[in-house]
Amino acid sequence: MKIAEAADRSGLSIDTIRFYERSGLLPPIARGADGMRRFSPETADWLRLLASLRETGMELRAMRRFAELYRQGDATIPERRRMLQEHAANLELRRAALDRCAALLAHKLQRYSEIEGG
Repeated sequence: MKIAEAADRSGLSIDTIRFYERSGLLPPIARGADGMRRFSPETADWLRLLASLRETGMELRAMRRFAELYRQGDATIPERRRMLQEHAANLELRRAALDRCAALLAHKLQRYSEIEGG
């Protein structure tokens, strides 16, 4: 698939995909006879994972480390699992903080409605 289709499937912009490629986050991308990138379904899946990791706050440095470990093969699965478990734990902490903030905002909005109505 061409880069535009990979962008659609992954939710990333074409510029972000190119940046990730330059940053070493992607495996080598084949090129067609026309010189255009040709993305495999596996690379599109990898892009979706990268998009998710980035959207959930994983730092680029950690993403690079994860990609490096992936390229090293199955022997690095324990370390990759640890990285993802730590990231998941951080997400849970962020979710709890966001839930607290949402509850406070809901309380404030309710209070303003009471003041305006009464």
